[in-house]
Amino acid sequence: MDPTLVLVGRPNVGKSTLFNRLTRSRDALVADMPGLTRDRHYGHGRGGPRPFLVVDTGGFEPQAKEGIVQEMARQAEAAIAEADVLLFIVDGRTGLTPQDKAIADRLRRTGRPLHLVVNKAEGMNRSIVAAEFHELGCGDPLVISAAHGDGVRELVELALEPFPENSAEEEAEKGPRVAIAGRPNVGKSTLINTLLGEERVIAFDMPGTTRDAIEIPFERNGRHYTLIDTAGLRRKGKVFEAVEKFSVIKTLQAVEESNVVVLMLDASQDISDQDAHIAGFCIEAGRALVLAINKWDMVDGYRRERIKQDVARKLNFLGFARVHYISALEGQGIGGVLSSVDKAYAAAMAKLPTPKLTRALIDAVQKQTPPRHGVFRPKLRYAHQGGSNPPIIVIHGNALEHVPDSYTRYLERVFMEAFKLQGTPLRVQYKTSHNPYSDK
Repeated sequence: MDPTLVLVGRPNVGKSTLFNRLTRSRDALVADMPGLTRDRHYGHGRGGPRPFLVVDTGGFEPQAKEGIVQEMARQAEAAIAEADVLLFIVDGRTGLTPQDKAIADRLRRTGRPLHLVVNKAEGMNRSIVAAEFHELGCGDPLVISAAHGDGVRELVELALEPFPENSAEEEAEKGPRVAIAGRPNVGKSTLINTLLGEERVIAFDMPGTTRDAIEIPFERNGRHYTLIDTAGLRRKGKVFEAVEKFSVIKTLQAVEESNVVVLMLDASQDISDQDAHIAGFCIEAGRALVLAINKWDMVDGYRRERIKQDVARKLNFLGFARVHYISALEGQGIGGVLSSVDKAYAAAMAKLPTPKLTRALIDAVQKQTPPRHGVFRPKLRYAHQGGSNPPIIVIHGNALEHVPDSYTRYLERVFMEAFKLQGTPLRVQYKTSHNPYSDK
């Protein structure tokens, strides 16, 4: 197992900036606002002597007794329990605070390897900045600037020094990346917690609890997954805070970077235009899709029938996706969700042999020829696969620029049925051969 470095500290000391520096990414939201990170946020560290995991946590307030601050503290405690090394981040510009002392007392009692990191020290005298933090009793302070990268490599090398470099270990199959998407408060975090069997992400009865897209490695029946809990997508007109605008971007990025999206709907609410917009974005991104209608245990028979009719009418363009009626809170019906994720992933990544594709194309043209364009009729000659996730089928022939959209949709259905590709959209592209003597 790769060693796990956990970043802990009070709000707004630069933990997420250091996380982004260590992972060489922009995966954690960063803004000059306390409390931006709320869940544990995992990333693969880069640039050290060996692979490692980094965990970013929300601002740690050990004495918090209620509300979202207490939930953030619980998440930080859970991350501390998973740590191989604790990196206690303090703010060199603000100086030592009573909250830093409370956190130091808590971390010292864990008995885990602990490094005190004084951040935001760019342009300052290191020895002067570090002096007052010796009082915390957490060893010699390491002075860095996460924003500028000063001292970060030395920090990583020191933190990883007790761990030997990996030999030629084979990296485990990571499996599909599964984004859990939907409007705020439909139960996305609750579904992930139920699948994991633990409270890995904050599930709070308040819309907008999740702001970042949180990646969580997960294994079930020997198969590996990466679950991505995303912030709820709202209508653009309802996105007021700058933070929430970042969250929408993070969600869209998470969808694009996933292999399969589990789109969650709330059975107690009508299917909205926003639900259709999220589904449409998933299809535009070419992502395999599973539909999960949550809170099924909370509605009566009339409501259930109404929802099924609404799905068929308002989301009719998702005919390729499997539908599951679940209760994430009670764990009802979720067993089939992962099975459908597996099947959708297999369809999205399927290898389609050229001879079989061409045979399916010829059969389709024999059953229904493309309409004429003027005196010419497009001639479809052969097909091959041009990509995966989504499967892309490239068709070669003559005058293919005149193939109408309706015929393209017909071909998509033919290929989906011929190769049993349920759970994924499919793309058909055309490549026209030109007569070299046409201009002679």
